[in-house]
Amino acid sequence: MVHVLSGRVLLRPTDPERSRVFYGDQLGLAVYREFGTGPERGTVHFLGGGFLELSGRSEAPPAADVRLWLQVPDVPAAHEELLAKGVEIVRPPVKEPWGLVEMWVADPDGIPIVLVEVPADHPVRYRPGI
Repeated sequence: MVHVLSGRVLLRPTDPERSRVFYGDQLGLAVYREFGTGPERGTVHFLGGGFLELSGRSEAPPAADVRLWLQVPDVPAAHEELLAKGVEIVRPPVKEPWGLVEMWVADPDGIPIVLVEVPADHPVRYRPGI
């Protein structure tokens, strides 16, 4: 068995500075560390129990099947905050049939980001009899 100590998602944006602004200033992810210098420097952001690393540069956006799923405590509050920061909302908050509250945004390269709230009464949090 592989003993994993931590993990991270690695993105190679088409415009590293634009993506740093989006993830750091607009989405509000805290910086864990930076490495290198200048516009091509790498930036690692805290991402809940893992990390999101922006490093290098890609000539084309990532494949359409790359997605980020980020759990937040309050999707409607995140919606208001992101609107105020000028983030384009792809789909506003909706309570899904499976009980989660979801909102969709996209990063500058079009990577879909789903912000998810797990309500207090959702079975993921509460299972009667256990």
